[in-house]
Amino acid sequence: MKRKMFLISFGMFFLVLISSAQETAKKSTPAGSKFTIDNCINRFDMEKTVKTSVGYQYWFIDQNFLEDGQTVKMSVVGPNQATHAAHKHPGDEIFYVLEGTAKFFLDGKTTTGGPNTTFYCPVGSEHGISNAGNTTLKYLVIRKYLKEEK
Repeated sequence: MKRKMFLISFGMFFLVLISSAQETAKKSTPAGSKFTIDNCINRFDMEKTVKTSVGYQYWFIDQNFLEDGQTVKMSVVGPNQATHAAHKHPGDEIFYVLEGTAKFFLDGKTTTGGPNTTFYCPVGSEHGISNAGNTTLKYLVIRKYLKEEK
């Protein structure tokens, strides 16, 4: 089981490294378009962040860039806050903690994790993430949005 989770975590981390190569957070590439070095690199730009009530988000790969709906977003959450309450949705979701201490909730149980921790949320599970510390929490969200969710 540990080996399976390691392989999943490593695979998702590798996906993040590959996926973070997109030029702009809101750039759309319609089906059939050619991917180029210009539209496949995305460098973080604070001016392109989306403010939230508890911090901000930055879309490295938004819902319209890849035809299959795969996304990579960075969320930044203030101390002792959460972007939203625990919830369920179709499709898997993975969180990768970059900075701070996260509190993870999965189907009625909680635990915490720091930098370089992944949290896998299976399809249909009730899950959530919040900032359990007194510093900023920064994490990546890797999720595929299904066509009916877009």
